[in-house]
Amino acid sequence: MIVGQRGVVVNAREARITEPGWLFALYFVLFPVIGAAALWVVKLIVDWGAATLSWLPFEDIVKFLASIPDPQATLGALALGAAGGLFVAFMAKYESLEVLVSPEGITLTRKGESRTIPADRVNGAFWDGKALVLLGRDGGELARETSDLKEGPVHETLTAHGYTWLDGDPYREEFRRWVEGVPGLPPGADALLKARAKALEKDDAHDIAELRDELARLGVVVRDHKKRQHYRLVERSPGDE
Repeated sequence: MIVGQRGVVVNAREARITEPGWLFALYFVLFPVIGAAALWVVKLIVDWGAATLSWLPFEDIVKFLASIPDPQATLGALALGAAGGLFVAFMAKYESLEVLVSPEGITLTRKGESRTIPADRVNGAFWDGKALVLLGRDGGELARETSDLKEGPVHETLTAHGYTWLDGDPYREEFRRWVEGVPGLPPGADALLKARAKALEKDDAHDIAELRDELARLGVVVRDHKKRQHYRLVERSPGDE
């Protein structure tokens, strides 16, 4: 039998943690309404500007939009805004994190891509801000996934399946702030951290995650605070890859 509670679906062998269905339903109602309202307000501003101001930025475009008669203009603005809101809702669902927990391992799925971390590699898990962190046997981070999931259901589900839940990061005191050229890093790590600093400034989520994985392969664990990178080193062995 399958039971759903607080975004968790369980059966005899595994549990799937997702954001609650009602939240996505709210997205698909709320975002289109907000989008439609926003474009309706824009239409009112365009109409007012075209009628009262002698000079406008993008004057030709504004006058063209203001020339569209009602109700076509209003209906078009509402429809376009609602479509934009639906797109945002679909993206929110697509980018949300799903966690599948079983005795064999933990599978993390986002944007249609999944990766499974075998149970025998997971030494513990903890919550850091809005991120689920899985620690490996060597002290390295196997995963750090930011999401809107709630800590409670994740904590309860992992412990129910035999995984160790930690109160916080046991290695927090080992982190040091990275500055370019800091000594003691593995070969190539400084260049990766420099590239990742640029990705953080641009909010390039793909590069940020990809470079984190590259650093992990070198034995460098990195965490971010206000776009500043902090790191610690991990002793790697051939079996850790």
